[in-house]
Amino acid sequence: MAHAEEPEDRTASTEPVVRPGSLLVSSTDLVEPAFRRTVIYVIEHNEAGSLGVVINRPSETAVHDVLPQWAPLTARPSALYVGGPVKRDAALCLATLRTGAQADGVPGLRRVHGRVVMVDLDSDPEVVAPLVEGIRIFAGYSGWTYGQLDSELQRDDWIVISALASDVVAPARVDVWAQVLRRQPLPLALLATHPIDVERN
Repeated sequence: MAHAEEPEDRTASTEPVVRPGSLLVSSTDLVEPAFRRTVIYVIEHNEAGSLGVVINRPSETAVHDVLPQWAPLTARPSALYVGGPVKRDAALCLATLRTGAQADGVPGLRRVHGRVVMVDLDSDPEVVAPLVEGIRIFAGYSGWTYGQLDSELQRDDWIVISALASDVVAPARVDVWAQVLRRQPLPLALLATHPIDVERN
C-alpha cells in the first residue's frame, strides 16, 4: 500500500503545506502595511480556518506594564509584540521549551509544534518557568476563514517555510524576515537582500 501512495506523496510535496509550526513569510509584492515584511507563525490550520501571530513586530509597550508576573520569563526585548490586526486588546502567548522539557500534562501549556507551546496567561508562571527558554506575548493575532489563506497563497502573497523554535523568541535586533529567507535554498535565499524601503509607485 505504501508503494501505491508514493506518487501522490511526491506530487503533494511540491505544494506549500501549511500546518502548525509553519511560517508565512510575506512576499516582496505584499505591501499592505499590516503585513509588509512580516513573518507569521501558524498556530492552527484546519477546516475552521487558520490562526497565527506576527513574530517580528515589537511594540513600544513593556510586558511589565501589562502582565508584570510574566515579565521575568519574556525573551528580550521584554515588549508586547503586535500579533496581528484581530483583537489587539487580547493577549496570546507562545513559548519555546527547553531542550528535553515536556509540556504534556503541564497545566497551562499546549503543544503547537516541536518545542513551541501556547501558554495560558492565567496559569502559574512559576510552574511554566523551569520548562521554557523564553516566552513571547502578542497583542492580537492574524486569522483567516476557511479557504481565505489558500486564496492568498495562490496569489503568492506568502512564502511557506518551516519554523525553527528560536524564530518565535528572536531578538528585536534580528531581521527575522531576512533571516528565515536567508536559510532557504537558492533562489529563495536571494529575496533576503530585498531592500526594506522600495518605491513601488
